[in-house]
Amino acid sequence: QVQLVESGGGLVQAGGSLRLSCAASGRTFSTYPMGWFRQAPGKEREFVAISYWSRGGTNYADSVKGRFTISRDNAKNMVYLQMNSLQPEDTAVYYCHAAADGIQYWGQGTQVTVSS
Repeated sequence: QVQLVESGGGLVQAGGSLRLSCAASGRTFSTYPMGWFRQAPGKEREFVAISYWSRGGTNYADSVKGRFTISRDNAKNMVYLQMNSLQPEDTAVYYCHAAADGIQYWGQGTQVTVSS
């Protein structure tokens, strides 16, 4: 059974930092993209960042460029999201995502709350 388990969320003041982690189990994602989405209350789930397995390629939503950094450790089957300069508008449930062989995998989400 494939599982993605996020950790590292919490409450932080504006301007602070958090690091989210996502541990994958049940299959390896070393040659597949892994990324992060988020969903704020009353809003649709939105893309945040993605890490492509090859050549270290990454992509970010415009709203987080320059503040968030995605990284991965293929040996550990993990992906991370370093979030700096957090703002209240970053408050959301953050979901780990992976896609392999036409199947979408999602974690259960971790809450990030940024107070002003």
